[in-house]
Amino acid sequence: MEYLGDAVLELVISEYFFKAFPDYPEGKLTLMRHNIVNEKSLFQIAQSMDLGSYIKLGRGESLSGGSSKPSLLADALEALIGALFMDVGYDRARDLVLELFKPFLEAVEQGDVPLLDYKTMLQEKYQSGQGILPVYRIIAEYGPPHDKSFEALVEVDHKEIGRGRGKSKKEAEQSAAKSAWNSLTKLE
Repeated sequence: MEYLGDAVLELVISEYFFKAFPDYPEGKLTLMRHNIVNEKSLFQIAQSMDLGSYIKLGRGESLSGGSSKPSLLADALEALIGALFMDVGYDRARDLVLELFKPFLEAVEQGDVPLLDYKTMLQEKYQSGQGILPVYRIIAEYGPPHDKSFEALVEVDHKEIGRGRGKSKKEAEQSAAKSAWNSLTKLE
């Protein structure tokens, strides 16, 4: 159900932005969707619904705080959207998704959500300029299993160009890319 819910969610948000911003290029629409359909927003919505209290977990997962884990709650929300789609169809599932994501959609429309994906920007800069790709590595993990944070570095041609931390590996990589991007733009 999570797989199906993810697909429905991406379609709903893609359709919404396509209709709301018909003149925007594909890349900008994709970035807008990426800023809405992610673990952070799914987690916030799942928390607001108290979804964690409805999930049946094994003893070990319960003891490690599973019902409040961002990744677990985000996955559960996607599964719920998939089940809703199967039960009531696309139109009603779309209406619910749009209602749940309304604050996030409005924030993007009003320009309150920055449309900066530093990993993509860094990749485009190096790929077009030098024909090479940045490489990301997780170099450290901190904290207990239920509350981990990560440190990443980004390298180009085996040289470190940035480091960053985050609550997920993806967030740490994005932070490292931002650090690298900021350093690059200071040099220009």
